[in-house]
Amino acid sequence: MGYSKRQGGNYEGRRGHGKGFERYPVAVGEEIEVDIVELSPKGEGIARVQGLVIYVADAKPHEHVKIKINRVGGTTAEAEVIK
Repeated sequence: MGYSKRQGGNYEGRRGHGKGFERYPVAVGEEIEVDIVELSPKGEGIARVQGLVIYVADAKPHEHVKIKINRVGGTTAEAEVIK
């Protein structure tokens, strides 16, 4: 019986594996500046950071605001405007 050489074995680059992999481009408590691009059906401003949708309370389209991330999960995040 011959043994075949194992191929692959390196998980880097796969979703959720590898060194330095970050699932979200923002973290809870982080403060960043964003542009509000549209309004959600609930009346929240919507910003996007590297494809992640961030719902921002009390923000309107075309505003450039500084926000604090309150929650991150799934494909969205929630934030509030800081003065």
